[in-house]
Amino acid sequence: MFFKSPLIILIIQLIRLFWQLPYFKLLIWLLPLLLFTSGETSLMAHDETLYALRARQMFETGDWVSPWGNPHHKTPGFYWLIAIFYQLFGVSDTTARIPTMIAGILSIFVIYKVGKILLSQELAFLGIMILNVAFLWLQYCRLATPDIPTILLVFMGIFSLLKSDIDPRKRYFYGFITGLSFGLGFLMRSLMIFLPMIALLPYLIIDHRRHRHLTNPMLYLGFLVGLIPSLIWLYFSWLRYGSDSIGALLGFVIELGSHEQHKNGIFFYVWNLALKSFPWLFFSLLGLVLVIRRSISKYPLILIGFPIVLFTELSIFSTRFSHYSLGIYPFIAFLAAVGLDWLGKIYQKGFDDQYSSHKIVYLPRNISYAWGILGVILILAGTGILIWGEVDIHKYAILGIYSGFGSLIVPLIWIGNFHYHHKFLTSRYWLGGLLISCWLSLATAGNLGLLGDFNPNFRVFYQQESINKILHNHPINFVKGTGFNDKESLLIYFYTPQHGKSVDSISQLPIFSYAWIYQPSFVKLPIHYRIIGRFKDYQLIQVVSTNNSDK
Repeated sequence: MFFKSPLIILIIQLIRLFWQLPYFKLLIWLLPLLLFTSGETSLMAHDETLYALRARQMFETGDWVSPWGNPHHKTPGFYWLIAIFYQLFGVSDTTARIPTMIAGILSIFVIYKVGKILLSQELAFLGIMILNVAFLWLQYCRLATPDIPTILLVFMGIFSLLKSDIDPRKRYFYGFITGLSFGLGFLMRSLMIFLPMIALLPYLIIDHRRHRHLTNPMLYLGFLVGLIPSLIWLYFSWLRYGSDSIGALLGFVIELGSHEQHKNGIFFYVWNLALKSFPWLFFSLLGLVLVIRRSISKYPLILIGFPIVLFTELSIFSTRFSHYSLGIYPFIAFLAAVGLDWLGKIYQKGFDDQYSSHKIVYLPRNISYAWGILGVILILAGTGILIWGEVDIHKYAILGIYSGFGSLIVPLIWIGNFHYHHKFLTSRYWLGGLLISCWLSLATAGNLGLLGDFNPNFRVFYQQESINKILHNHPINFVKGTGFNDKESLLIYFYTPQHGKSVDSISQLPIFSYAWIYQPSFVKLPIHYRIIGRFKDYQLIQVVSTNNSDK
């Protein structure tokens, strides 16, 4: 029979073997969330498109120092990383995102190993499961930005510090890896790498008598070795621009720290963390209390001290963005795992002990019903939007309906156990229901394109046959008299396959050539060019006359 063939038996045995590995389970949990798409993708303007575009400029010009003609305010590590993948797979938005996806996979393995040291294998596993279904974390695992690769390097450094503490015989080796990780972190994220380094100071200073990391010479040697690529880049940049090369790096940080952007006040991260990590921050607060009261971890200065110091640093820093706080998310997940594990034990005790008072299980019960109420609200709201809402937001309505039905899993498990006495519905099922409901929401968001197709209007525009044919078969010039300084222009630059010349006026273009121009709709159009297409205030045109009286 087919199922008795040696090959099938071998495959089944391999699957069973791999399934016993926690890393394989974590990979199976994460991979679909990284890969689910609507079949269409487009970059997020502003930051993601900037990174992808700058890497493309490096790749196409062969100038890996500064192809922009001026000193740059960021170190080029992430640009180099994307450019290498362009070399391997060609220039596309998907290619630009591959390095971050790989870093996202590697980071969960490294963070898991850190969690095993800080807590336990079970809590670390639960924490990574939670981390992968935290909205902001997953979103940035899919974006072409340096945040997740930087966090990977930071946690490699933290893991090496902890291993050095556990096994002092290898302190020189692990000290070198720690320094190397943070040195490469500077190449990846510029001066921002010093924020997590400062957040480690309570552990490094207060526990110094035990681990003596600060007196490990290999720590500093590793850091210097990690800085070598950045120093080489700075040297070649110095040859071109002199002291402006260093001034651009320092000036950018000073500028960010000198004023608030988007009116994000000092309490920005309080509500933003609660929203973007929902619901895990609330469980992590419970876990924080448990860790403090029960001394669960041997390394509270990392488990608690690191995220608190980092949170304080970010709050004091005047420029505040959601992705700056991503370094806190693994610790939110670990603490949430502690809180959920405690709730799971209460859930289990409530049904194992027939004499238990209902007060013992009120927390899991109330959470279950609240989860169900949230699900009903999402279903009703999504249905209402589908019936009466605009077509443009129907995707969000579908997401709400799917998320709502997913949220009903939790109260159904509670009811099945509490009211119908299905004893097999243990705390593992209850915790799994919480995780699965969030997983389904994010998987649905991915399938709807909400995690990968950030500019569908522009994508539909450039995929038009008449537009796409011209873009791929002709060099496109850019008339930069005005405009070309907004998010739309970044998308145009990246998704134009063949760049022509950059000129100041249409009169400088040869007849029958194509160009992008900035032309607000209220401006009267000249007659010497043909409009191929329009996206907002930008037009793709063809010059049809040499009698140019360009304004």
